[in-house]
Amino acid sequence: MKRIALIFSSIALLVLFSTSCSDDDDVQPSFDQSLIIGKWKSGTLFERYDADKSGATWDTKDDVEESEAQEFTWTIEKDQLEQIHIIVNGGLVPKTYTITDLTASTLEYEDAYGNTKSFSKQ
Repeated sequence: MKRIALIFSSIALLVLFSTSCSDDDDVQPSFDQSLIIGKWKSGTLFERYDADKSGATWDTKDDVEESEAQEFTWTIEKDQLEQIHIIVNGGLVPKTYTITDLTASTLEYEDAYGNTKSFSKQ
C-alpha cells in the first residue's frame, strides 16, 4: 500500500513540476498598425508609413528631401516593426525594431543594439 501511495505521490509531483505557466513578462504587447500610418519626425530624420505597407525614410541633415527618400516596405507583428529597404540596384535590406510606444502622435522603437529613436507625427 505504501508503494502505491509513493508511486501516486511521485506522479503528482512530476505533473506539478512539469507544467509550464506563461509569465506576464513573456507576453509581447500588440500595437494597432493603423496608428503608424503617416509622416513621422525625429530631429532631421523623417519616416513615412503608407496604408499600402510601403514607406520611405530621409534625413534633411544629409540634404535629402522626401522625393529622394529611401523606399521600404513595412510590417508590424506584435511589437516588432520590420522595414525592408529597397535598394536602387535591386537589393533588399531588412531592418527590425522593437516598438516601445505607438500612439496617434508618438512612435518610439529600439534596434537590436539598444539604440532608441523617438518620433512625433507631422
